[in-house]
Amino acid sequence: MDIEKKVWEVLLSEEEIQTRAKQMGEEISNDYKEKKLLVVSLLKGSFIFTADLVRRISIPVKIEFMTTSSYGHGQESSGNINIISDVKGDLTGYDVLVVDDITDSGLTMKYVMEHLKTKNPTTVKCCVLLDKPDRRQVDLVPDYLGFTIPDKFVVGYGLNYGDYYRNVPYVFVVTEQDR
Repeated sequence: MDIEKKVWEVLLSEEEIQTRAKQMGEEISNDYKEKKLLVVSLLKGSFIFTADLVRRISIPVKIEFMTTSSYGHGQESSGNINIISDVKGDLTGYDVLVVDDITDSGLTMKYVMEHLKTKNPTTVKCCVLLDKPDRRQVDLVPDYLGFTIPDKFVVGYGLNYGDYYRNVPYVFVVTEQDR
């Protein structure tokens, strides 16, 4: 698919995303008051959302990063989750919030959450900007959710197409029509 020649349909505007990130930041701040919050951002896709979200969290927060792989350059998860870069050390005493850009099959998030539980945190919950429940393969409901979206391939705001377009400040769907 030559994406440059296709029609981009905006699914979520920059303003909609920022409004929801602010609301989520407030909710997380309230829920984790008096707790030791550790946000784990799943790279690469969640880095933009995580940056916007944590700036809206008004309590002290520690931020770590994990790199996982299940997509390669494709449009669907392979189902094989690999941890490329892990959170180091013991998480005893921390309430961990795993942040990702999108959950569709749920396989990556479930795998990461189970993995982090082996590091002795107080709690492990998840936060996703986008959820495609129609594609779910495991029992997983995000604890914090930005938007539920239809089963379409989305790009922008951290989500890539062949490692490009993460910098687009909105989420879009590529249609099959040519410009």
